[in-house]
Amino acid sequence: MDKLFQPSSVAVVGASRNPSKIGFSILKNIIDSGYSGNLYPVNPNAEEILGLKAYPSLKSIPGDVDTAVIVVPSKYVLDVAREAGEKGVKYLVVITAGFKEVGGEGIKREKELLRVVREYDMNMVGPNCLGVIDTHTPINMTFAQRMARKGHIAFISQSGALVTAVLDWAAQAKIGFSKIVSIGNKADLTELDFIEYFTRDPDTNAVLLYVESIDNGVEFVERASKVTKKKPVIILKGGVTEAGAKAAVSHTGALAGRVAAYEAGFRKAGVIMASSLSELFDYAVALASQPPPRRNGIAVLSNAGGLCILTADILVKKGLSLATFRSDTIEKLKKILPPTAAIYNPVDVVGDSDAVRYLNTLETLLSDDSVDAVLTLLAPTALIDPLDISKGIVELKKKYPNKAILAGFVGGPSYYDAVEYLMDNKIPFYNMPARLATAVLGLVMYKEYLDRPRYKYVSVEDVDRERVKQIINIVRKEGRTVLLESEAKSIAAAYGIPVPKFYLAKSPIDAISAAEYIGYPVVMKIVSPDILHKTDVGGIKAGISSSEEVEDAYEEIIMNVTKYVPRAKIYGILVEKMADKGVETIVGVTKDLQFGHLIMFGSGGIYTELFKDVAFSLIPMAREEVQDLMGRTKIFNILRGYRGMPVSDIKRLEDILLRINQLIIDFPEIVELDINPLRVYEAGRGAIALDIKMVLSKEV
Repeated sequence: MDKLFQPSSVAVVGASRNPSKIGFSILKNIIDSGYSGNLYPVNPNAEEILGLKAYPSLKSIPGDVDTAVIVVPSKYVLDVAREAGEKGVKYLVVITAGFKEVGGEGIKREKELLRVVREYDMNMVGPNCLGVIDTHTPINMTFAQRMARKGHIAFISQSGALVTAVLDWAAQAKIGFSKIVSIGNKADLTELDFIEYFTRDPDTNAVLLYVESIDNGVEFVERASKVTKKKPVIILKGGVTEAGAKAAVSHTGALAGRVAAYEAGFRKAGVIMASSLSELFDYAVALASQPPPRRNGIAVLSNAGGLCILTADILVKKGLSLATFRSDTIEKLKKILPPTAAIYNPVDVVGDSDAVRYLNTLETLLSDDSVDAVLTLLAPTALIDPLDISKGIVELKKKYPNKAILAGFVGGPSYYDAVEYLMDNKIPFYNMPARLATAVLGLVMYKEYLDRPRYKYVSVEDVDRERVKQIINIVRKEGRTVLLESEAKSIAAAYGIPVPKFYLAKSPIDAISAAEYIGYPVVMKIVSPDILHKTDVGGIKAGISSSEEVEDAYEEIIMNVTKYVPRAKIYGILVEKMADKGVETIVGVTKDLQFGHLIMFGSGGIYTELFKDVAFSLIPMAREEVQDLMGRTKIFNILRGYRGMPVSDIKRLEDILLRINQLIIDFPEIVELDINPLRVYEAGRGAIALDIKMVLSKEV
């Protein structure tokens, strides 16, 4: 993409002499940015624009054109694109709107535009975008109001308007960028193409994205995983709620996926997911300039006890730990600081501190090998000059380049010069403890991803694939997609997933025989592809202990179902052994349109909807990913033996999750699977799947 970001020549097709037109703004921005290459305005009705000779067409330009910025009405864009192809242009930046995002004819127009781009072996940014900025070339091929400040953060956005807002805010916040790309409808070049390019870009240290959709989540995970080990990637996803998703469709023609799928995909790819625009940049500023620390390697330094306490509280809430200082560090601090100071982390140098005391303390903390990062908080007092503190921090950063230093100066106008000095020297600044803690969390998350070994997926082979094929074929022949519970449990058993003894009874006498063979007590459940939630229609009876109770239960279940779901097709009643009590968990699988199969684990039973204690991961999973999935839930604390409770059979639970993982890999036509509850017993006693639902895709 060098010819896009560092072009030798640029043509602005649709350049205008009218200052109120976008074609004027783009041409002026390129000139004002200091671009030194050849610049060609294209307008058949003008001889000169902004002091530059204008040309009636691309073909009339005497030299080569690397990049063409197109800002003509949508009905002319196809003709301009063909002419660009014939001219030998390598990159198109199509600012013009009126394509996929408007639907109907716009969709057809965009497809035809892409066909032309492919035919002439060009690449395209957009359409319906703000444009492209490179601060190191420099060049500003956008109609934004201002040029970006030079820096080392690359920003990719699906929303052009968001870029203009960010540029205005970032100027005040002293945040610099290496490159900015508004991808718009991303008909050709996508966020992945730019992420991969920025990984090789020496001017970029961190990559930010705002996206409303990712069209191929599986490809995204595969390609992004190779990038994130080299440079941090942080994403803010728009359209995570129903209302947001609707807005995304009307804004860019994008289909927004479910947030759980995106979170699972980003986690697998090593991408850090931000929850707000502020968080996105709080992460970015730190990751672009500081080495990532260990979770328990953080020190907090301040001249205000309140700031120390607030910051420490926030860090702990975010799952981070304060470093434990070496004994010699404690002794040094005792000599440097007055008796009223706090020296055991967080460190409070007390409000009467001057710059010398503060900076001596900072150097003492940085020299401790148990400390990876220091959060330097400052409250304004008459005794300390913030600019002196900033200059001291910068000098100590040079001395300790492998330690992260983040500044949290809480105040206002008295800090302006100090903050500018910090940002100019690549020390991230935050004006509140919460933002400071968020930034260091981003660094820690990236450190943990970098330290994560490359997981190796191991296939589970002691399974009966032929048995599963037979069952699925029977379901398909009957024209069903919903499996009967007896079929779902037979599939589970074929993959070594433990289920209770069960029998499908077609009559009360059949049910009595089954119960006596299985052994009392038993549970009886309606079997119908039309009834997924049996409890809601009185389709379950538990704790049945005699033949008389079996007969009564059979008749009552049939009567209830007939009453509530009169058209339901009934295959019989499942009689199964009643299981012992244990810890109830849930395992679910669903197929996302963008990212493929997601597996869910969490608290099961009747409280699943109430507690919503679940975590998601993408299939396929390695054993380490299964362990991570379980560890992200509250129920896992109970499984590990919370407050004297017995330790559950976690190894067997891991094995079951890996077997479900293998089942979906082998039979991807299973688009929904729900085991609730999966009851887990004490260590050595295993687990059992009590209720299983399974749904196949409609396509064969």
